[in-house]
Amino acid sequence: MADRTTGLFPHDNMDVPEGNRILPLFSLKGRTAIVSGAGAGIGLGVAQGLAEAGANVVIWYNSNKQALVEAEAIEKTYGVKCKAYQVNVTSLEAVEEAVNLAVKEFNGRLDIFVANSGIAWLDGPFIDGVASKIKDIMTVNVEGVMWCAKAAGAHFRRQKSEGTTIHGEKLTNFVAGSFIATASMSGSIVNIPMPQAVYNGSKAAVIHFCKSLAVEWTGFARCNTVSPGYIKTDIALTVAPEVKKLWKDKTAMGREGEVNELKGAFLYLASDAASYTTGLDMIVDGGYSLP
Repeated sequence: MADRTTGLFPHDNMDVPEGNRILPLFSLKGRTAIVSGAGAGIGLGVAQGLAEAGANVVIWYNSNKQALVEAEAIEKTYGVKCKAYQVNVTSLEAVEEAVNLAVKEFNGRLDIFVANSGIAWLDGPFIDGVASKIKDIMTVNVEGVMWCAKAAGAHFRRQKSEGTTIHGEKLTNFVAGSFIATASMSGSIVNIPMPQAVYNGSKAAVIHFCKSLAVEWTGFARCNTVSPGYIKTDIALTVAPEVKKLWKDKTAMGREGEVNELKGAFLYLASDAASYTTGLDMIVDGGYSLP
């Protein structure tokens, strides 16, 4: 990170990937990725995308045991190692234990962490909200990302410093760690018509937190966010048709996005193709934020 007295960065503190061809940079073969909140929806789609690119993937879930079935399917479909763990991301101790276990069982290394766990707000205006639900949003959406970053970042830093796996073997094919958090376009704009100040605030916090980590982690890891717009997930199924119509009215592409349309954003940020990309909030919203 920058010198605390001068505010200046050391020169050439991040490595450049070898070679000048672009497609090999997207390969994640031999690397280990953890994706939280991956039992379904965006998290599962991201896990599938990283596996397709060659990564061994660890799936974290909270209560959706379908993740166990999905992990088996990923192994069979993509020919990589995949395992599902039940993890409470609001507990630093639980997160650290789960990260350390995954690293131990997956080649002694960690290359990518996607902090995707989060909960939506469907309870109307903040002023009428129940305090316990408000706290839940902030705890899962903000603290959960922070604890994941703390645990993953420790491995990224050690790997870059020592150049070995936790088993003491030489670490190959490691340019820098990649931490990606799923934020939301709602962290940058106030989308309507749904009142969701709590959710918006939580995602804004995630975006700025990750930008700050991008500065602190220079030299051993990159940190970015992906901010989806309205995506077809299970949560979206609970929204009234008239509200969805307004979503589409205000989206330049006139439709909701598909989970598959997010995979490329996460793959780019996870891969060496993004070796010069850090502190980015990548908005993938079909043009909702443009007007």
